Amino acid sequence: MKKGRNIIACLMSVFLLAGTAAPSFTSTADSKTDKIQNSIKEKQSAIGEAEQQKKALQSGLTDVKKLVAELESAKKNLKDYVARLDANLSEIEAKINELKELISQKEDEIVETEKALEEAIAAEEEQYASMKLRIRFMYERGQTFYLELLFTSDHFGDILSRTEFIEKIAAYDRQKLEEYQEVREQVDRFREELEAEKLVLDAAKEAVEEEQEALNALIASKEQEIKAYDADINNKSQLVREYEAEIAARNAAIAALEQAVEAEKKQLEEANRPKYDGGKFKWPAPSYTRISDDYGNRIHPTLGVQQFHNGVDMAAPSGSPILAAYDGEVVAAAYNNSMGNYIMIDHGDGLYTIYMHASALYVSKGAHVARGDQIAAVGSTGRSTGPHLHFSVRLNGSYVSPWNYLSS
Repeated sequence: MKKGRNIIACLMSVFLLAGTAAPSFTSTADSKTDKIQNSIKEKQSAIGEAEQQKKALQSGLTDVKKLVAELESAKKNLKDYVARLDANLSEIEAKINELKELISQKEDEIVETEKALEEAIAAEEEQYASMKLRIRFMYERGQTFYLELLFTSDHFGDILSRTEFIEKIAAYDRQKLEEYQEVREQVDRFREELEAEKLVLDAAKEAVEEEQEALNALIASKEQEIKAYDADINNKSQLVREYEAEIAARNAAIAALEQAVEAEKKQLEEANRPKYDGGKFKWPAPSYTRISDDYGNRIHPTLGVQQFHNGVDMAAPSGSPILAAYDGEVVAAAYNNSMGNYIMIDHGDGLYTIYMHASALYVSKGAHVARGDQIAAVGSTGRSTGPHLHFSVRLNGSYVSPWNYLSS
């Protein structure tokens, strides 16, 4: 700032020495000035938008305590509680994804602003160096330079020409001074914009952390309620019946979907039907950390009775990708109180895969997917006590082991 004030003061002294009238700029100079002024206005607008974004981030965070209080009355009916809580989980997941997109956008904008700031600083330094040379010349020659021009004139017409030349020199100097002042202001606006964007980026990152903590807190609350409900000795026999009825209802829903699909297929030409060619399945949860529950008979973790587990549970981070195991047509993409957000894919020849408890669904019924396409995101919706993918395979109306199809 001191450097800028010194150069401006020196130039003002030069103009006083020149004693000329206010200059008129060329169209090129006007265009350059307008461009810089427009840039300054844009930066001021961007700074204001960044401030609004930061305030919106701070005011839009999920209030877990408020949500838990609102859900308190729904705990009497576990199914209602799970369904309502899943809706909140989906909203938070969507909010986290929006924040991550904002972070990515801000990181790109910061890179662009830093580049523009570097260019503006380089232009400022170049102008400063040029103006120093001009000031040095003017102070060394000063008013003597103008007097020499006038007194060495041969005639009155020459004096007028040289006077006009002196005015143009002074006008040029004034123009350069104003350009320098505007470039300095532009640099300041770039710096302010960069600082505002970094504050928004930091706020967005903090918001993601807080929303993730809110998500984890709600999932933990849900897990605690389900386990407490299941562990109540008074509910044991009733829960076993409910669990069996739930599985039966789930199987019936899936079987009904299969029957509906088969009925629709009969109306189509044989050439249009999906065909399973016997290839190995893609691992549907590439971010999985462990197999939390395997296919087959097992002791239910909370009910304490032997039950058949019709799929493979793959524990994975919430929001991580769920992939289509093989080529096929999506015949269901919906929500169920037990399965949560789920997808069912027809691979042809009576072979289906089912993906349960997703936090988000990226395909809809009727979509054709290829092996490895991302179709959903891992979650803990439905009757689930933690983020995982429940992956099932059915062949000709019965569950079969997914390990028969999964590639190692």
